[in-house]
Amino acid sequence: MAGTPSRPRRFSSTIGDDALRFGDRILIAPALGKEAGESMSAYTSFLHAGARAELPAPYAEIWVVLSGALRVGAGNDAVTVRAGDFVHVPEQAPGIVEAIEDTTMVCVSVPAH
Repeated sequence: MAGTPSRPRRFSSTIGDDALRFGDRILIAPALGKEAGESMSAYTSFLHAGARAELPAPYAEIWVVLSGALRVGAGNDAVTVRAGDFVHVPEQAPGIVEAIEDTTMVCVSVPAH
């Protein structure tokens, strides 16, 4: 893709003051996205303990949990992921994501959004 750097780029997983807010419980700090002409999106997210968000999303994602713990999915198909784990959330997967503890994760999705 024209304009895409042909070198590695470093991003921080730190959530800064410029993070996007979803309610008062979820913060998102974008790193890569469609607006920059990227083919994938990547961002860091912080969820306060008890934060909940509905699935599905119209894209597939991989969430890498850096700290804390999440419950992801619906009913008996829900999984718990903790620091050091990652989870694949398929496109249009039903259910919710709920922070069991304060949680920081890095999310990567294709296509970019």
